[in-house]
Formats: sequence, C-alpha cells, structure tokens
Amino acid sequence: MNRSRTPAPARVPALVRLSFLARVRVSARASVLACSVVGAAVVALDGTVLTVAQPALQRDLHADVGQVQWTSTGYLVAVASLLAFAGRLGDRHGHRRVFAVGALDFAAASAGIALAPGIEAVIALRVLQGVCGALLQPATLGMLRTAFPPDRLATPIAVRTAVIGLAAAAGPLVGGALVSAYGWRSVFLLSVPPTLAIGLLALATRQPEAEARARATPGLAVLDPLGALLLAAALGLLVHGLVEAARPGGAVPGALACAGAAVAGTALARHERRAAHPLLPPELLRSVPVVAGVAALLAASAALFGALFVTTYFLQDVQRLDPLTCALRFLPLALLMVLGAPLCPPLQRRYGPRRTATAGAALLTLGALLLSRLDATAGALPVGGCAALLGAGFVTLMVTATSVVVHRAPETHAGVAGGLQQTAMNVGPALGVATVTLLLALVPDGGFVPAEGAALPALAAIAALTLPAALALPGGTRGTRPEQAPPRPGRRPCVRS
Repeated sequence: MNRSRTPAPARVPALVRLSFLARVRVSARASVLACSVVGAAVVALDGTVLTVAQPALQRDLHADVGQVQWTSTGYLVAVASLLAFAGRLGDRHGHRRVFAVGALDFAAASAGIALAPGIEAVIALRVLQGVCGALLQPATLGMLRTAFPPDRLATPIAVRTAVIGLAAAAGPLVGGALVSAYGWRSVFLLSVPPTLAIGLLALATRQPEAEARARATPGLAVLDPLGALLLAAALGLLVHGLVEAARPGGAVPGALACAGAAVAGTALARHERRAAHPLLPPELLRSVPVVAGVAALLAASAALFGALFVTTYFLQDVQRLDPLTCALRFLPLALLMVLGAPLCPPLQRRYGPRRTATAGAALLTLGALLLSRLDATAGALPVGGCAALLGAGFVTLMVTATSVVVHRAPETHAGVAGGLQQTAMNVGPALGVATVTLLLALVPDGGFVPAEGAALPALAAIAALTLPAALALPGGTRGTRPEQAPPRPGRRPCVRS
C-alpha cells in the first residue's frame, strides 16, 4: 500500500524557516542578555565611581558636605521610590521599551551632569538619573524572564550578578584614575557610551513572545497611580529618614520622616486591599518564595554594606592604611563574587534553592560574626578571610534568591517582581549604614574597632535573619518552577509543551 509522502524538496523551505527562527531567537536572547548585563553593570559602576569623585566635585563647585551628600541621597531616594512602579510599567508596555527609555535618558542625564554649572543642577540631574535608573533596573530582570525559558534562567542571572560584582569592585579604581587624570566630570561621561549603545540595541531587538502575551493580559492596563504614589512616598520617606538619622543633629528630622513613611505604608496597605488592580499583585505577595527571597536580599545587603562601611573606617582611621591598601584587603570579597556567581546555577540544580541559599546565608553570617571579633591589631589574613566569607555568602544568596523571585513570579508580573528585588537591594544598604552609624554614636568608646563596638555584632544579627528566609525558599531541585496565573474565564487553559 502506497502512502502519500510530502516530497523532500517541499520540506526544505519548512526546515529553512525553522532554522531561521531558531537563529533569530538565539540572537534576540543574546541581545537581551547584553542589554541586561551592561545596564545593571553601568548602574553598579556609577554608584561606586561617584564615591571617589565627591571630594573633587565639592571643591570644584564650592559646595558644602550636605549638598554633596544629596548627590547620592537624591539618586537613592528616586530609585528606591519608583522601582516597583517602573516594573509595572514594563509589565504593561514591554520591558524592552521601558529599558530603552531608561537607558537613553540615563545617558542624557549623565551627559547633563558632566556639563552642569553648579551643585544645584548636579543634584536635580542626579534625581532625574535616579528616575531613569528606576526604569532601567527592573527591566534588566524582566527582559531575562520573558526571553529565557525557566530552566535556563539561572545562568543569565548568575552572569548578570558576576558582572555587577566586577563593576562594583572596579568602580573605585576606575573612578580614581579618571578623577586624577581628567577631573570629576569624566566620571559621568563614562556611562554615556554604554547606556546609549544598549538603549539603541534594545529598540532594535525583537520582542519576545512571552512579553507580547503579558502585555495582552487584561488588568495590566490599569497602572494604579495612587498606589505608586503611596509606595513612592513610603520608600522615599524611609530612605530619607534613615540617611538623615545617621547625620549629626538629624535624629528628629529622621524620626519624623520614618513616622511619615509608616503613615504612607499604612495608607498603601489599605489602598492595595481595596484596589481592583493593585500595584503589588496579591498573588505575588502571597507567594512565600517571593516574599522570602526579597526578605533575604534586604537583610543580606544591609549586613554586607553596613560591614563594608564600618570596616573601611576601621582600616583607614584605626589602622591608618591608605585607600589602595584598604581596597586590597577587600579584594577577596570582589573575587569571590565574580568567581562564585557562575557556580551558583549548578549548585541550585543539584541541591535546590533552599540548601544553596542556606549555605550562602551561613557563610555570610559567619563572615560578619568573625569580622565583629577583630581587634585593632588584625592583619591582612583575618580581614581578607572575613571578606572572602562575606563575598562567597552574599553572591550565593543573591543569585539564588534573585532566581527564585524571578522564577516564581508569573510572566505578567515579572517587572513588579524585578522591581521588588531591586527595591530590597537599594533600601538594604541604606538600612545597614544607618544602623551602624547610630550604633557607633551610641558607643563612642568603641569607635570603629569591631571587637569593642556594637555595630558589627548587630550586623551579624541582621545577617542571621537571612537563615530563616533561606529556609522558606523551595526545597527541591525543581522548586524554582514559575507560578502560572489562573486561566481567564471563558478561555481554555493553555498547555505549554
């Protein structure tokens, strides 16, 4: 019996089309990965580069310390306040488009700061740069979530984390070289070419199908501007209160700002319960892995950056080391972050997120605890060993928790999940630095010597909070499977192959 078969020449065009679509998909993923990695690295580099440029900026623009402080605080408040809303914008209008707008405007703001005539213009443009950074940061995770399948998402996130660690570690060295050779304005010109390039690349990248499906979902058309305003007020007042409370004479203004943040947070909670389409989706906040991942990132970033703040002053003011020698003592931290990030995805596949994150939380807590026992005679070996433990623990916890947060969020809320992750990573450092600054003021005799003060033991306690958060993460090797939104009424559920 003869069976009709499609002639071989007729099958060739179909194979060619499949091959072409596969190449387009790989090319789009490579472009998305490049945009995500470079965008996150530029933001990390910009934050650390500015630190070494501030003294020169202050002298050149004849500004006082408070005005220079606001060049960092204004940026931080703008970023922390708008991250969740920016993630929602990405969910609604496409992460690629929001990322492109944020990157191109970030480049324009950076160029404007480099040409600013006075400190007032610098502060205003830094706030604008913070708004652009808020648009850019959640989209770096949202684009990865919609471009890569869940079982291949851990590796791009690990690459992104490693590059962030490398950029943060290289920031002081690059900034010092640029400021010494060309002045403080060159620091801001540094970020113009890469952000301009990735903004144009994002516009030219083909939109992933998952992003198109998310944009077509009903309910995302409502952006909940009141919820965004209340969240921005709560986070902005909280960050401002923490920064202000750490300054001399700022206890009362800081307390008032924190009280205002509590009022705004209460109003936000009441509004979100009543809103038809809330800014923070209930299914996202009811997800234990998402909440636990965000909590772990908040506590870990607070402990790490607070420890870095105290130890920097310990090495430079107590042990009288120069900035370069101080940076070399912390070199193991940066190396472990860069080298450890690629090892996290295979560890998650073998042991699951819970065990991997718990191991990272234990290393981070141990590093902070050992650091708190150093005395004034501590040498390079104990400081470097503690730095290595902090770096290994933080990178393991950060990669694992971020993977869980992004995986467990439905595709329709990937941007909001990325915004929550970035919010934790921006508020955590402010919380850690403000905590240790207040404790240093309360224990003046101890000063910056870890074993004689209360700051680093408190940070070790904060780091220990990551342990219960890590234990709440999924336990199995398949525990990072994304949560699917329930099927819409009147529609047949879609089964993916």
